[in-house]
Amino acid sequence: MQNSFSGLDSFAKHGAAHVAKGPVALIFAEDETELDTTLRHHQQLGFKSVVGFMPEGFSLPPDLAETVVRVTYDMRADGALERAVNVVIGMAAGQWIFYCYNAEYLFYPFCETRTVGEMLSFHTEERRDAMLTYVVDLYAGDLDTHPSAVSLDNACIDRTGYYALARPDPANHNHPKERQLDFFGGLRWRFEEHVPLPRRKIDRVSIFRAKPGLEQRGDHTLSDEEYNTYACPWHNNLTAAVASFRTAKALKRNPGSTFDIDTFNWHNTVPFEWHSRQLLDLGLMEPGQWF
Repeated sequence: MQNSFSGLDSFAKHGAAHVAKGPVALIFAEDETELDTTLRHHQQLGFKSVVGFMPEGFSLPPDLAETVVRVTYDMRADGALERAVNVVIGMAAGQWIFYCYNAEYLFYPFCETRTVGEMLSFHTEERRDAMLTYVVDLYAGDLDTHPSAVSLDNACIDRTGYYALARPDPANHNHPKERQLDFFGGLRWRFEEHVPLPRRKIDRVSIFRAKPGLEQRGDHTLSDEEYNTYACPWHNNLTAAVASFRTAKALKRNPGSTFDIDTFNWHNTVPFEWHSRQLLDLGLMEPGQWF
């Protein structure tokens, strides 16, 4: 079966078999930083298919070149992520989809011993069609040794400093939307002077079940408002976390911020343990009724 496509149009025409069984992981490569570890991490979680969207010049190790579905794609264009996700939604009705960027890693409760398919089967039984994920910033603890701010072995995380605000509804006199919140924290909060206001939120609806007419929007929400809720009306539901070097990487790469930041460490910095238990203990994801 063909597993390499020259562009999004080619994938839409000839790649339907790769998204016919879910869950499917879509990995969007903005650069080559930790691209191989990102792809392998999501393969190991048990996704039926891992699709990498990346420029033609990016290289993959032989094992990933054989097992990852590769789509030649340029992430620099405006709306590139939403355009690709919406195409896949149209190809994969009824299937669960997850998306993230390179140097980002999905964690969900008990992911060390349970597959993503098992987790989503339970979520489906609870009549949920989407799952809220929090983007939890990772950063290198030593920027002298790791000036790009990316290091798997030296990764750190903020243990506090996360908060939520009501999400106003412009269509209803800005009253709060039901069961929707805007979440903040991490590096986007601590270094907010370097982050445009629309990009400061850390919540994404990055796991959802595709259906006809559903559309991804530019703020990491979906066109069906029920998909954007953190829980159903009667009890708490599962949530997940995306551990991400993306913000740290951007803050150190951007000439407007890199010279203002000597370290990302502060009194609430702790080493990242690469384990779901730490994220559960910090309240950065919720097991709901799944034990």
